[in-house]
Amino acid sequence: MVQPVPRATIRSQVRVPLQFVDGYSTTAEVFTFDGLVDGREHVAFGLGRMGPHPMLQPASDPVPLVRPHSECLTGDVFGSLRCDCGAQLREAVERIAEVGGFLLYLRQEGRGIGLYDKLDAYVLQDTGLDTYEANLALGHAADERDYTVAAQMLHALGSTRVALLTNNPDKVDQLAQLGITVTVQLPTGVHVSPTNVGYLTAKARGGHTLQLYRRVGGGTG
Repeated sequence: MVQPVPRATIRSQVRVPLQFVDGYSTTAEVFTFDGLVDGREHVAFGLGRMGPHPMLQPASDPVPLVRPHSECLTGDVFGSLRCDCGAQLREAVERIAEVGGFLLYLRQEGRGIGLYDKLDAYVLQDTGLDTYEANLALGHAADERDYTVAAQMLHALGSTRVALLTNNPDKVDQLAQLGITVTVQLPTGVHVSPTNVGYLTAKARGGHTLQLYRRVGGGTG
C-alpha cells in the first residue's frame, strides 16, 4: 500500500565541480530542499544528462539512475577501510554521471544512529559483535534508516520512476511504499578488502545482495 508523502520543494540549486582523490572529476547540480520531514540538510546531486540507455530503460521511456547514499563521515571523507561507503560513493557518482540521474546524500550516519553511537558500535565490533549486533547492544534497531526524505526529494525533482543503484532491497521496498516506482535495481560493485570483509559479510547476512570473494589487494569485486 502506497503511503502519502508530505510535499517537499526545491529550495535552491547550484552547480558544483567535483574532483575525487583519484583524479576523477565531473560537475553536479546540487539541490537543497524545504519541507523534509526530519528537518535535516539532505542534498541531491544531479549528475550527467539523462537520456535513453539500454541498460536502464526502453529508449522511449528514460528514467534517472538514482543512488540513495547514507552519510558516512569516516568512509566518505576520511577514507576509512572499516566499511565500503567511500568506495560506493565514488563508484555511484561516476556511474550516474555516465547515464544521468541523482545521488541523494542522506544525513543518516551509522544506519541512522548517529556518528558518536557509530563509533561506540566500532568499539563493540572490536570485541566480536557484527555491525547489526553492535547497534542492538547500544539500544538501537539494527538499521534505523527511513527513506521518506529520499522519496520527498525524488517527488520534488519530478522523478517518481527511477532505476535504483543499490545492493539493499530495503531501499527498494521503502521507496515503493512511498510512491516511487523502481523500474530496475542495479547492484554496486563489491568493494572488499581484508579490513572490511567482516562488515560486508554482515551486510550480506542482513539481506544485501552481495557476492563476496577476496581479490588481491582488495578493490571492486
